[in-house]
Amino acid sequence: MTDAAAAAAARPALNATAKFVATPEGTALAYGSLVLMALLPIFFGALRSVSCSKSKNAADMPETITSRDAARFPIIASCTLFGLYLFFKVFSQEYINLLLSVYFFVLGVLALSHTMSPLMSRIFPASCPNKQYQLLFTQGSGESKEEIVNYEFDTKNLVCLVISSVVGVWYLLKKHWIANNLFGLAFALNGVELLHLNNVSTGCILLGGLFVYDVFWVFGTNVMVTVAKSFEAPIKLVFPQDLLEKGLEASNFAMLGLGDIVIPGIFIALLLRFDVSLKKNSRTYFYSSFLAYIFGLGLTIFVMHTFKHAQPALLYLVPACVGFPVIVALFKGELTEMFSPSHLHLTSTFSPSHLHLTSTFSPSLLHL
Repeated sequence: MTDAAAAAAARPALNATAKFVATPEGTALAYGSLVLMALLPIFFGALRSVSCSKSKNAADMPETITSRDAARFPIIASCTLFGLYLFFKVFSQEYINLLLSVYFFVLGVLALSHTMSPLMSRIFPASCPNKQYQLLFTQGSGESKEEIVNYEFDTKNLVCLVISSVVGVWYLLKKHWIANNLFGLAFALNGVELLHLNNVSTGCILLGGLFVYDVFWVFGTNVMVTVAKSFEAPIKLVFPQDLLEKGLEASNFAMLGLGDIVIPGIFIALLLRFDVSLKKNSRTYFYSSFLAYIFGLGLTIFVMHTFKHAQPALLYLVPACVGFPVIVALFKGELTEMFSPSHLHLTSTFSPSHLHLTSTFSPSLLHL
């Protein structure tokens, strides 16, 4: 979910008599931090997506979104969102969120471990032995034996997994906003790195469809609001507006949904790979789309504060992230080349489940 309105319902009121009013300094710090946290996974995820697209390791191969996937995805996401809405209406919210906490604990540990892996490879002491391991599950015997799981890892990966597990336990026990953000950043970076659009046309279809999806579910119904209010998971980045007053125990958060990072982020990563494919030693389209994202995010905040009403961020991010690079391509006379799929190569088949949670349940900017 990529809606500010839903996020507004996701936080309980402080109390009926004394509503927290953020100071200008606290507000600026919160939104400045959110913008910075949103830019980091997009920038580094895009850089890693270039290496990922060239990887020969099957475990690191990205998922490729085709035009057919992009066209049907808003429909699938809408069905998933409405299904969750009905689920929360019928079943106990406490038990559902308990299951979700365990689910996101596993996903978060794996995502954070994968995010840390390149850094660990650089700082791991050369004097420490880096042993190789293999996790192999098979079924059957003899000639009919089949591999179910065949995962190779080393000591560095184990260290990353242990550190990530500590963060996961911290999140499960405390639901602290720092642990939430560590998982959220890992999810966002992995999404931008591993989800690849096969061409610019597909990106326009996906962003256009989710643009309509976002506006409809925010302004047309209360479904997204209800789901966001009930859903407890690290599917958003948060930063306290009362950090200066209460320190790390602050509790009045501004929020940014992961969908507002991953959805534009995979398009920006696509444009970086397009820049690389042109072999002109320039990153014109990447930087133009990256600046467009900053502009769209800033515009979302401006409109929200001007009209004192939460806004769906994709309403501003999609036109900016698509429009700026297209204008640059028109100016450079490369519009036909941009929309040609010849520069980009398919890597693997897209699995919609990788994107559902970030697009369907991630609330957007919120000011409390």
